[in-house]
Amino acid sequence: MDKRTEYVETLSAQMVEWDAQIERLKDKAEKATPEVKFEYSTAIAALQLKRDEAAVKLQGISAASDDEWEDLKTGTEQTWDEVKTILRDAIMKIK
Repeated sequence: MDKRTEYVETLSAQMVEWDAQIERLKDKAEKATPEVKFEYSTAIAALQLKRDEAAVKLQGISAASDDEWEDLKTGTEQTWDEVKTILRDAIMKIK
């Protein structure tokens, strides 16, 4: 398995985990009071937006040539870090 394939598979697995975590956050938000539910929904929407941005970056790496994908990796890793931060913040807020 080449480095790019391994990288894409690792990131794809992370996306699946994020999707599961987002669903758990949505479930918790549904059980909250209306005022708190709105705040949770806002945090979840921001998280989903950034997650979708990460998915686009991942697709770009998958479609890139062998020479291009290394260049795309840096931007992807920055987006991944942003998703992790937003997810961590959302989890702390929705606990």
